Amino acid sequence: MESIVDDLAAGLRSRSSHTLVLPEGTDERVLAAARLLSDEKMAHIILPGEPDAIRAAADRANVSLHDLLLVDPSIDDHLDAYVTAYLEMRPGANERVARRLISRPLFFAGSMLRASHADALVAGAVNTTAKVIEACLMTIGKADGISTPSSCFLMLIPASDGKTTPLIFADCAVNVEPTSAELADIAIASATTARFLLDESPRVALLSFSSKGSGKHRSAARIAEAAALAAERDTSIAIDGELQADTALSELVARIKVDPQGEVAGRANVLVFPDLNSGNIAYKLTQQLAGASAIGPLLQGFACPVADLSRGASVSEIVDTAIVTLARVTGRR
Repeated sequence: MESIVDDLAAGLRSRSSHTLVLPEGTDERVLAAARLLSDEKMAHIILPGEPDAIRAAADRANVSLHDLLLVDPSIDDHLDAYVTAYLEMRPGANERVARRLISRPLFFAGSMLRASHADALVAGAVNTTAKVIEACLMTIGKADGISTPSSCFLMLIPASDGKTTPLIFADCAVNVEPTSAELADIAIASATTARFLLDESPRVALLSFSSKGSGKHRSAARIAEAAALAAERDTSIAIDGELQADTALSELVARIKVDPQGEVAGRANVLVFPDLNSGNIAYKLTQQLAGASAIGPLLQGFACPVADLSRGASVSEIVDTAIVTLARVTGRR
């Protein structure tokens, strides 16, 4: 099955210049993924953590650490600078506490991105989503103009010709009941993600049970308000809402339900769900019923490319998530 991920991986091989930090190097799946990414020349790999513990895990997994850079955060030459940067972000924080915190692999990895000593971060095989987000907020910070961290999945929908149709689903992992302003943040961040990953301009649909006023309810009005806010904040985004899922995806349905149709209805490639219930259910149904691959969750709204992993992620899922996260580096510097 041909996949956009294969194309992204080929692009990474041609450059072979990005650096990926994996702060969970004592996990055997992470080490196997790191080995593959390095062998395929898709990234330079950094493994922050206690070196002896990483070596022991590598022995258990029968994984060579050749060309993988092991960094001990507690004695690294950059630790003082990272602590200083952290204290500048959080005036009044205790320096001793900050040093203990930044010495942890996950927080050290975020500090590396903040200092441009690495390009992308992938974690979550060991740490919870909440811990990954906390570390990123405390060390990397939010992207300009975005107040709401969020997540998305790159969904690869199989087609009868053996190819896949890529869609961005957001937010499926972080925000439970986003307000209209938070949904606008999610829409703008998802459009940015789509610009890096899709071979076409983002067309963002904010989904509802209603299409352009066909259903009257405050929840539908919240979606319409979010679409208007996002469109006002970033005029470069093709965005519409509120739209039903079939109206967003089917040109035939869109011609019937929406007049004028616009750029998004019937042609959406970014779907923003009204809450976490609907987003999480939708991506898992798409996996189970359509045989789709779900890559992510990719974290959005941060100043640098980061991704979370399911703690049950396989080696191949870690590799795919790393590839997609690295692809988002383009144009950052």
